[in-house]
Amino acid sequence: MADSASSSLFTAPSLNKSSLSWTVPLSSAFGVTAVSLPRRSNRRQQRFLVFAMDAKPTVLVAEKLGEAGLKLLKDFANVDCSYNLSPEELCTKISLCDALIVRSGTKVSREVFESSGGRLKVVGRAGVGIDNVDLAAATEHGCLVVNAPTANTVAAAEHGIALLTAMARNIAQADASIKSGKWQRNKYVGVSLVGKTLAVMGFGKVGSEVARRAKGLGMHVIAHDPYAPADRARAIGVDLVSFDEAIATADFVSLHMPLTPSTSKILNDENFAKMKKGVRIVNVARGGVIDEEALVKALDAGIVAQAALDVFMVEPPPQDSKLVQHENVTATPHLGASTMEAQEGVAIEIAEAVVGALKGELAATAVNAPMVPAEVLTELKPFVVLAEKLGRLAVQLVAGGSGVKSIKVTYGSARAPDDLDTRLLRAMITKGLIEPISCVFVNLVNADFTAKQRGLRISEERILLDGSPESPLEFIQVQIANVESRFASSISELGEIKVEGRVKDGVPHLTKVGSFDVDVSLEGSIILCRQVDQPGMIGKVGSILGEDGVNVSFMSVGRIAPRNQAVMAIGVDDPPSKETLKKIGEIPAIEEFVFLKL
Repeated sequence: MADSASSSLFTAPSLNKSSLSWTVPLSSAFGVTAVSLPRRSNRRQQRFLVFAMDAKPTVLVAEKLGEAGLKLLKDFANVDCSYNLSPEELCTKISLCDALIVRSGTKVSREVFESSGGRLKVVGRAGVGIDNVDLAAATEHGCLVVNAPTANTVAAAEHGIALLTAMARNIAQADASIKSGKWQRNKYVGVSLVGKTLAVMGFGKVGSEVARRAKGLGMHVIAHDPYAPADRARAIGVDLVSFDEAIATADFVSLHMPLTPSTSKILNDENFAKMKKGVRIVNVARGGVIDEEALVKALDAGIVAQAALDVFMVEPPPQDSKLVQHENVTATPHLGASTMEAQEGVAIEIAEAVVGALKGELAATAVNAPMVPAEVLTELKPFVVLAEKLGRLAVQLVAGGSGVKSIKVTYGSARAPDDLDTRLLRAMITKGLIEPISCVFVNLVNADFTAKQRGLRISEERILLDGSPESPLEFIQVQIANVESRFASSISELGEIKVEGRVKDGVPHLTKVGSFDVDVSLEGSIILCRQVDQPGMIGKVGSILGEDGVNVSFMSVGRIAPRNQAVMAIGVDDPPSKETLKKIGEIPAIEEFVFLKL
């Protein structure tokens, strides 16, 4: 792994046709130039001139960084602190730099990587999000991207608690009132936290730290997170529950989930309607997880008594924002990580990651994949897609409240174990398991580290098959143990969620769910139905989907025996409406069904 990452840091020699000279980098200490010099015989001879150069790499720090981080960098590299660079100035400077460190204000675009001429080895984002870095361009140019995901954990948790308590006691409103010359003790009567139920939505690093502190305030804490190990939650004294149970029973809701397609606007009209009247909301995660228009309506209707928000869909929010200006909203300008200690911690974490990358080490906080040999990627490409989609399917089958901990991956192949490197496949399965409900970018570099961080134990088994070794794999099987399933038929004889897939004509297919054989292309999305095997079922379901304008790409039925139980797998190009799914579930012969997004 280290070799492949290191090789991606070097560029091929560039030929200057006019001077017939070329330069190839050997290391940061030397450059070698071959110059064509004339000889008396009119024949040209190449003479190699070696120029000693500064042994230290150069790091461009484009936004302010804590002194502790700068000191670490200066001990290893030449550091150029140039702030507020225009895009043009950044592109001009970058060709002289081996590393670049930014925060959120600098856009590291494709033009930056192209302007580096291949010299840029690592981009460090001092913080969590990497929206301002073009990851695809970084990977194409052999540049690692690293971030600092852990240093601001305590700061964010403390700010969440600060907002929780300030909201409960109307601190911001009372402060503004008294400064305007008023004395309104009766108006700003608050609520006590002791004995109240706090729902922590997302039980990762920040969420668990918020839970610890809330327990110290005498609150009853519940949490929702499909990846949170139950034993870790129990150790803190927290009950893991389903999403619906969490929002329905909570007096306070504290959001700590990443912004992903599945969490975007997850607090919307529908879910606000499920909450207790008078609930209070805290958000120090991402602005997009709340539908802001729906929150304003819920505040006006009294469903939500108060909200305390540090993040918004658009930052800064418009001055006339109804949400920010609402009298029952406490707002801060994205201060979650804004403590002196957190800023220093982020500076140290990103400096260590950048220095490690410049030394050729594979950073655990890398967010893009190293270069993969073209021939390996070409051969494994369809199986890479299959691996990720099997991971996505398997995790969506896990019922809410179940902690995913133990995953077994089985590969069926006619090749000898030494001829099949499964690291990339395992990384893609991990990606499929984690990314749908996480802000982490999983790749070959950080997959094992990320899985370990989340308490996932992924074991691998290889079954040697008879046949031709021309194809690297015959099938991939993913099993999740000790969890409940949203679709009971996905449980195997051993009590585990089991899905299996194969590649057919270059296209990944789902070929087994639990004990049932199916055959459906893993494109678009999938509906799984368990039904009583009887004539006309395919037509009934197809008609309902057709009425909704949903195109069926594949359909397959696996059954135990004629006129017995069967599982129907339906591939659809577009997600069906809730009404359509409800109609499918109301068909008398259908005993259970589930809709899965790919």
